[in-house]
Amino acid sequence: MFYRRKYYLVTSEFAERLNAHFKETNLPNQLKHGSRLTGRWMKDNKDNTTEIFAIWEYDSYDDYLRIETAIREDMEHVKRVQAWYDKFGGKEYVLKNYILETKNEWLQSTLD
Repeated sequence: MFYRRKYYLVTSEFAERLNAHFKETNLPNQLKHGSRLTGRWMKDNKDNTTEIFAIWEYDSYDDYLRIETAIREDMEHVKRVQAWYDKFGGKEYVLKNYILETKNEWLQSTLD
């Protein structure tokens, strides 16, 4: 198995918008292409920022690469994501003002 953590640090005012985007746009597309969501959580940092992260499971790293390629080549999905960014001022504006940090991390099990 291969596990991945997708992490966001966002302004707290933007957290629910990002959560709605995940539920309405990203999650259905990930599932459509074969990703498996283990869970998704958020934590209020009490400093006007919120951490949001999800753990994803794949059969292998190659499976992950195949799925991610399919997602990026899904033009209807790409258009939905672009429209979402445009709704909030464009991708550059969102990444500068609302989504303060993102990480896409590979997780290594401590168990055999």
